[in-house]
Amino acid sequence: MKKTIPVIGLACSACSARVEQHLSGLKGIESCSVSLAGRTALVEFDPEVISLEEMKREVNDIGYDLVIEEDRNVAEIEQRERKALLRKTLLAWVLTVLVMCFSMRWIDTGSLLSNNIVALVLALLCMVICGRTFYRNAWKQIRHGAAGMDTLVALSTGIAFLFSAFNTFFGEAVWGSRGIEWHTYFDASVMILTFVLTGRLLEEKAKDGTASSIRQLMGMAPKTAHIVEKKAKRDAAGNIIEPAIVREVPISTIEKGDLLEVRPGEKVPVDGEVVEAESFMTTDAAYVDESMITGEPTPAEKRKGSKVLAGTIPSQGKFTMRARQIGEETALAHIIRMVQEAQGSKAPVQRIVDRAALIFVPVVTSIALITFLVWYVVGGNAHLPQAILSAVSVLVIACPCAMGLATPTALMVGIGKAAEKQILVKDAAALENLRKVNVLVTDKTGTLTIPNQEVDFTKADNLDLEVRETLKPHAREAMEELQQNGVEVHMMSGDKDEAARYWAEKAGIRHYQSKVLPQDKENLVRSLQSEGKRVAMVGDGINDTQALALADVSIAIGRGTDVAMDVAQVTLMGDDLRAIPEAIRLSRRTVSMIRQNLFWAFIYNIVCIPLAAGLPYAFGIPFQITPTLASALMAASSVSVVLNSLRLKMMK
Repeated sequence: MKKTIPVIGLACSACSARVEQHLSGLKGIESCSVSLAGRTALVEFDPEVISLEEMKREVNDIGYDLVIEEDRNVAEIEQRERKALLRKTLLAWVLTVLVMCFSMRWIDTGSLLSNNIVALVLALLCMVICGRTFYRNAWKQIRHGAAGMDTLVALSTGIAFLFSAFNTFFGEAVWGSRGIEWHTYFDASVMILTFVLTGRLLEEKAKDGTASSIRQLMGMAPKTAHIVEKKAKRDAAGNIIEPAIVREVPISTIEKGDLLEVRPGEKVPVDGEVVEAESFMTTDAAYVDESMITGEPTPAEKRKGSKVLAGTIPSQGKFTMRARQIGEETALAHIIRMVQEAQGSKAPVQRIVDRAALIFVPVVTSIALITFLVWYVVGGNAHLPQAILSAVSVLVIACPCAMGLATPTALMVGIGKAAEKQILVKDAAALENLRKVNVLVTDKTGTLTIPNQEVDFTKADNLDLEVRETLKPHAREAMEELQQNGVEVHMMSGDKDEAARYWAEKAGIRHYQSKVLPQDKENLVRSLQSEGKRVAMVGDGINDTQALALADVSIAIGRGTDVAMDVAQVTLMGDDLRAIPEAIRLSRRTVSMIRQNLFWAFIYNIVCIPLAAGLPYAFGIPFQITPTLASALMAASSVSVVLNSLRLKMMK
């Protein structure tokens, strides 16, 4: 069983890696992928061995939470958390400004001691009220031998506060008597908290944009339906003599087999079959806008026996339908689940980042300790304050948030952007592999061509090539664009050579094979791969199963209910084949964005950690990143990664 479970409390890549590692080690869990950007865990497990409740207990024990209860709305939880975070951030800024006023003696109480005591009390209030989550989570993590961003924040602010408290009461006696200048750093400790909180708030707002595609899909699902409790009675002429009894009910109460009435402008509540339809144009048909699922702009005609999908909207007329698929069984629910799982999956490069994140915090803590020892050993007691501040700066500047967000935010935007274009990508690996494709093998019938509805097939002979089928709109444009961009296209057809050649020329394809069987398609894919080529196979997902399974990237043409959605890595919901080059372009842009994000995230740490440690002093340059500046830079780096990923949403 595979399930996407919301996770509460993830703050950095070390957090997501820790939860993933912990869940993966539990008996009964076959695989687990935790997304920091999506705040979800994609878990494949055996429900007979381990339950969701047991997973929740295990995750709670290490300081995080899983939302498995049906009565807990994730959107509401996240909204409450964002409001609480906003309140904490605003209060933190107020307290920070006050702490600075007293620490800098902009407000003077008459003595240094009294000013420091007021600053101490205000800083303590800020840490207890606004920062208690950091300390609580850090304690839970340390108890289980783990560490994350909360650990770094708790250590850095705790050390700065305790050292300042010591100096407040004993600074003059210990340092002043030896001629050593001493200071308090309450302002630095609260500024770190405030910048971290501000960064998280900005991250949440920015990341909210990466999940917009899921919200749009979920928004397509109706909340209520009109159930027909008693059908209308008609006379012999078809006139209504007794109106139907129709009642509005919550969508959750609908059962299979129920009769439902769908009116113009309303959303179809569930998947089903039309029983009767009417519009001002005809007495036995209605017209439904299915563009949000198929991408087709022209409303589809629906008559008795026609299938209708949840979330689509009648543009003309109304109809009565019988519910066939409800709840999680609908095509819309399947699409939402597929996009969620894809956004929660991980690209191969993210696995490397996650492994690095698990050791990153301990390594940074070690660097901070070494920094402290070097400053103290070289400078002695006189440099003790500098040693402590340098260690604190290292702890703050090296937060792994930007590194952890680099890949998943770009993937979430890329996969979401694809979904908006009716391109369903099954997982992150498929999106990453699309950019490497240099050969496309395509089926003909149902992929490049569709039956000509205006022809009586029983009367058309084998030479009636132009009337039995018709090329899909934009098919030639799509094939030419692929070839112009360096993708070699091969068409496979069961037709005779003359017919295959005709359709290949019609579609602008140079390579084709005729009289092929499913095994021949598989053999071609295998042969091309043996030449070192990266092959994508596009077909209808039924006759092309062997080749689809073998291809580096499998692309199916689906219509929302097609079995191809289950077997293919990429599903095109509409008939516009221009989506194939568009998907490849999107893959290239997304991977490029991931590389940019990772490059800047790593460069940030490589450059800033030595500056925070005070390395320039070794070369006679009196410059160092202070704890306050470090916290600001850390927050800015995380936000910049998310904002950079959001540029994908503007891709034309």
